[in-house]
Formats: sequence, C-alpha cells, structure tokens
Amino acid sequence: MLFWATVSFTAVTWVINPQLLEDMDLQRLLDVDQLLVRFQSGEVAQQPAAIPAPPPSDGYVQTAFDECRDFFPRGKPPIVPAGLAMRELCFTSFAILHSGDTKTPVFVAQRLNSQMLKAAVKVKRNDNFYEEARLPQAERATLADYRGSGFDRGHMAPAGDMHNDETMAQSFSLANMVPQNAQHNRGAWNKIEQDVRKYVKRAKGDVYVVTGPVYKSQPKTIGQNEVAIPTYLYKAVYDATTGRAFVHWHQNSEHAEADAPISYETFVDRSNMHWLSAAEQ
Repeated sequence: MLFWATVSFTAVTWVINPQLLEDMDLQRLLDVDQLLVRFQSGEVAQQPAAIPAPPPSDGYVQTAFDECRDFFPRGKPPIVPAGLAMRELCFTSFAILHSGDTKTPVFVAQRLNSQMLKAAVKVKRNDNFYEEARLPQAERATLADYRGSGFDRGHMAPAGDMHNDETMAQSFSLANMVPQNAQHNRGAWNKIEQDVRKYVKRAKGDVYVVTGPVYKSQPKTIGQNEVAIPTYLYKAVYDATTGRAFVHWHQNSEHAEADAPISYETFVDRSNMHWLSAAEQ
C-alpha cells in the first residue's frame, strides 16, 4: 500500500510539473517521496514553520530563532541589518534567515563538531534540489529560476557537512542556495569548505559557522522570480573552545582565490552583521 501511494504521488508530480524530469531521475524522485511519507507518518519530525523575523529597531533586527538557538554561540542569534520579507527557518542541522526580497539566505548558521563530520563522510550526496514550501511562493526561488542561468545552485550549508540522510536531503532546499559562479563554487569556494571541515575535525569541541551572501545595492538577478546574484560570499568560523574567530570573504567570481581569512572585526565592518557577542570576541 505504501509503495503504490508513493508511486502514485510520483506520477501525479510528473503530470503537474514535468520539468522536474530535468532535475532528478525516477529513483531520486521516489527517494524524495519516501522521505515525504516518513514525514507524514511521524517517523521524521515535521520542520517548524517559517517565522517572520522580529521587527527592526534603528535599522537592525535582533533575530530570534526560538526553535533552533543551538546553532548559535551561547544560544544568541545575530543582529543583522533590516531587510524586506525576512523569515527564520529551522532545519535539523542548520538555521536560515531567508530574504523574500533576494530569494536567497541572508545567512545560514551551523554548529559542527568532529563527530558529526566523521559521520558525514559516510553519507551519500543525493542532489535532490527542491523548492522550500514553507516560504510564501512570492518569496522563494524555483528550480526554473536556476535552469539555464549559467550559475550553480551554491550551497551555503554544504552538503559535505551533513551527517545523515535526513540532513543531506534538507541541505538541497533552494532556501539554502545562492546563484554562484560555477568555477568559484567548484574551485576556490570548495577548497574553503574543505579547509573549514579540516579545522572542525581538529577542534576540541563545537565550532559555529555562519555563511551567506553580500549584495551590491542593485544586484543582477536570474529567473522569472529575480533571484539576486551575490557580489561576495562569506563563511565565518568561531571555535567555542579556543575563542578563535575568522572569516573567509570571497568575490562571487571565477577569479576568486582561497586567500587568507579576514578578522571578525573586518567582517563586521564590511557586512554590518553582528554574529558574536562581546563575550566571544
């Protein structure tokens, strides 16, 4: 009965949305259906709804993330510049502040440790990109937006960090993606992701990572939904055991190189985002 329900859902999906065939094969779609069935049965917990960010004060927002504060140092989410249609999304292994204006994350936060990354090595990547249904349709990117754009769907929380099948599947939400230069994504940025994983595996305890885009005032866009193309990408790292903090800052370009990281103070000056409290700095 479960098998035929799954197959029926898959068939209906193809009829309603045949362009999905361009993004996943039959087996992958069946895998997604099985995960949906697990959600419906309660075997996998339903993800919390997208929550509008708190109201701004003096041009800034103190984010809340009441359902997933463990992804932030001392359980305190960052203060960010105010923006349009910002919503908080909690996943099993990361948290996203999403912008309905750019149709991309403002940031994606993770808490990593060596045990998680040792487990991640054994998890198979699935490449099942999907549209984030918890976001209003007018505020989210679609698969069609990226198709033929020439840009990669660049993970902010990398698939390589995911320690089980559920978190791997969640990492392919388009809410976790930005339009990224393909050469940068597969070259210099990939090296940065690997270097951060090496650091976490050597660390004595939890390491907090926040990753996101930075835009020009009038960014170029892709797709019918005008998904904004970042000018820069950053990956900030905070070692809770040693108190060390550093930030990788890259231009979203094929010319970007894996240079030395910048200081946290320089990151704050460039981004106006306050991730760490005075106690961690």
